[in-house]
Amino acid sequence: MKKESVDFEKTSVAGQVSYSFSPSITENIALLKQILNNDDMVVYRYLKEQGSRHPQYCIVFADTLSSEKIINDKIIRPIMENLMGKNIKKNKLLNYLRNKVIACRDVKKVADISTVVHSILYGDTVVLVEGFSKALVINTKEWVTRAITEPESERITRGPREGFTESIKVNMSLLERKIVNPDLKFKYMELGSITKTKICVCYIEGIASKKILQELMIRLNKIDQEGILDSRYIQDLIQDSPLSMFSTIGDTERPDVVAAKLIEGRVAVICDGSPSVLTLPYLFFEYFQANEDYYNNYVFASMNRLLRILAFFLTTSIPAVYLAIVTFHQELLPTPLMLSIAAARKDVPFPTIVELIIMLLVFEVMREAGVRLPLSVGMAISIVGALVLGEAAVAAKIISAPMVIVTAFTGISAFLIFKMKGALIVVRTFYLIMAAFLGLYGYMLSVMVLVVYLISMRSFGVPYMMNASLMDIQNIQDTAVKAPIWLINKRPKFALRRAGAKSFAKK
Repeated sequence: MKKESVDFEKTSVAGQVSYSFSPSITENIALLKQILNNDDMVVYRYLKEQGSRHPQYCIVFADTLSSEKIINDKIIRPIMENLMGKNIKKNKLLNYLRNKVIACRDVKKVADISTVVHSILYGDTVVLVEGFSKALVINTKEWVTRAITEPESERITRGPREGFTESIKVNMSLLERKIVNPDLKFKYMELGSITKTKICVCYIEGIASKKILQELMIRLNKIDQEGILDSRYIQDLIQDSPLSMFSTIGDTERPDVVAAKLIEGRVAVICDGSPSVLTLPYLFFEYFQANEDYYNNYVFASMNRLLRILAFFLTTSIPAVYLAIVTFHQELLPTPLMLSIAAARKDVPFPTIVELIIMLLVFEVMREAGVRLPLSVGMAISIVGALVLGEAAVAAKIISAPMVIVTAFTGISAFLIFKMKGALIVVRTFYLIMAAFLGLYGYMLSVMVLVVYLISMRSFGVPYMMNASLMDIQNIQDTAVKAPIWLINKRPKFALRRAGAKSFAKK
């Protein structure tokens, strides 16, 4: 996409080219008005000395982004009470205004026009003074933000109920409350040539890998986009294997999850305007981990993880295995079961592969409808649609009764690992196609292809299946099963461990 931008440093004012602010406040106001042309959100407040034709001071701010109370009480009133009609040395006026008049915590002198314009559009207030080619930029941001609530997609029965919001400041404060440590570092960046979106890279110094940090900064600095509106934009632009159906960068809306991953040595990326925070590196077995595992007994948590892993195999394999056995390997089934399936399929006009495609497609349509519609309507459509359509399809002999059971098991198993839904659909389809041509041999071949593919993947240089080895006690203690918290005393191998440091992380 072709990019168009305004060069603020070479803006024409009254037929002349101005490279920076001039000492004339009239010219400076004209320059800002030309750059911010047709923007009714920007307000200009002029303050004149008695008997003067031209303003001595001009306060510029964005009406919907700045705090009216701060502007009135901390800027305009102090200027009128302390400067208007007072004899202040001309060359010291700007410093006097900054240090002794304006009662705000963050006041900067800025000469760059593009910085001033960006500050106004970001909620700051700018004060122009006659006779000075610099402006004062004052932090007066006041945005309406959503309340801190529990994330809808990551609900739990035990543990913290806080969730990230769309405000980068609020999200950073939530992390600082979890990790009260001077080693917790925050680095600001701006992405998007038009949106100028603020992002923040978070990590714990001395724990996070310097190589991963350097690689992340290199990838972030290479981003060349006009707009960054959500953390997903960044995720797609910096992740390894961008065409892969498996994610190599995690995302979550829970501060406790991000805090735990930072303690383990990972790095987080917060994007202003998005409640989803990115964490990296992200490994395959993190799909099966839930933060609630660390708030429950380790036996119960391990059972839940094994159920999620089992659900992964069921939702991807049941359709392919059923198709392979019914089509190619009927001898593997007991005779009464095979006769029952054959009787159910006697009047069905479609082959098994077509039945499976129809039912899986209908299930995905109902799932998507349930997600997009309001909660009460979506639940009704999901339940009624499954019952009515399934019963009607069997009665009309369009599909067989065993196919309804297969589809139900496949769909319900997918809900246990909802974050992997896109990858599950791709893997399930791949298994199904291979089984349709080669039976169980095709299914087993496709499983081997998937394993080799996962082993070949990397997340910021870290092997995607690093914690899948049964021979490595350090990594396996918090993967398929969860060991007791007192036994998890070492960080993952990709983190730089300090002497004697222990991790009691909670994902």
